[in-house]
Amino acid sequence: MRKTELLIPAGSLDVLKTAVIYGADAVYLGGEAFGLRAKAKNFTNEEIREGIAFAHERGVKVYITANIFAHNDDLPGVEEYFKELGEIGPDALIISDPGVFMTAKRILPEMEIHISTQANNTNYGTYQFWYGLGAKRVVSARELSLKEIREIRDHIPEDMEIESFIHGAMCISYSGRCLLSNYFTGRDANQGACTHPCRWKYSVVEETRPGEYMPVYENDRGTFIFNSKDLCMIEYVPEMIEAGIDSFKIEGRMKTALYVATVARTYRKAIDDYLESPEKYRENLEWYREEIGKCTYREFTTGFYFGKPGSDTQIYDSSTYVKNYTYLGTVEETDGRGFGRIEQKNKFSVGETIEIMKPDGRNVEVTVKGIFREDGESQESAPHPQQVLFIDLDGQAEPYDILRKRED
Repeated sequence: MRKTELLIPAGSLDVLKTAVIYGADAVYLGGEAFGLRAKAKNFTNEEIREGIAFAHERGVKVYITANIFAHNDDLPGVEEYFKELGEIGPDALIISDPGVFMTAKRILPEMEIHISTQANNTNYGTYQFWYGLGAKRVVSARELSLKEIREIRDHIPEDMEIESFIHGAMCISYSGRCLLSNYFTGRDANQGACTHPCRWKYSVVEETRPGEYMPVYENDRGTFIFNSKDLCMIEYVPEMIEAGIDSFKIEGRMKTALYVATVARTYRKAIDDYLESPEKYRENLEWYREEIGKCTYREFTTGFYFGKPGSDTQIYDSSTYVKNYTYLGTVEETDGRGFGRIEQKNKFSVGETIEIMKPDGRNVEVTVKGIFREDGESQESAPHPQQVLFIDLDGQAEPYDILRKRED
């Protein structure tokens, strides 16, 4: 059986550290240029260095995205950027554009290169093409079924790797190559600036009746005809492994630490349980289902993996997320009293019951006994995001624990 990698997104240095601690085998991130998440916080070169050092100390790899579709004006900057990355030393680059690929091969001939899903990798001939040019790994198009992925595995070299998405938001456009954002707002999704217009509310206009807007009602809020459910394959980890997929990729470089910790910890346990014993995996399925629903999501679908999706993969009546828990903060350190230091993300108060989410799989319910500012003054609640606080959780908090609160 091939080794299965769990690949987790990181939109900031803090989230990278969370991904590593909560079970990632590898993380992927974008620098300040040439990735497809321009609206994410992204990483400076110094942060990339720090992140790589943190990950490598714990045996975790770091991949850098450079997967824009480049225009002529981009290429000189791409060349300079790759020279900088050569000095920083990531484990691989993720690329979709052939011109960018050839620049990487020239500037960084020893660098491992992975071909992005944006390159529309739908058949084994495409995999063989990229392998012949020196790519180590190709990310499968989201439009592939598990049957097609198994066929690809049967037709490519043994040392070539397949990476496939296992969880996260689904793009309405083919392999994520969308023109809606550029058309409506001038912000090009293929240059990393997507405004996610697929989540907006739409009406229909008939060609010969301009100005007559006809809502396609699902409810009194209208319809969201492009709004896909989120991919979730937590119940099909065995099928993903048996298809010959080397890397299970989580979508979400703009997600919170709570989201990243939740999906990383849940898929980590599911993969490890199955590899230890298929019976153990089946016994723990309910735990996986329960845990994966504790971060924000848009209902779940299995995408294209078991055939072409139908109308049940869309959410026509809303663009809202399901939110069962609120992220309160990550414990950065503890002081001599056992209080946890956090940068607060959402409101909570003394006397409330919250949950400590631990990297080892435990969820510890505790009562907030006290909230203290950095100057030692106590306060009854924490209403202001980004305030640095020390929280008395009866000595239960440890560094990298996630604090979360169940929604009523």
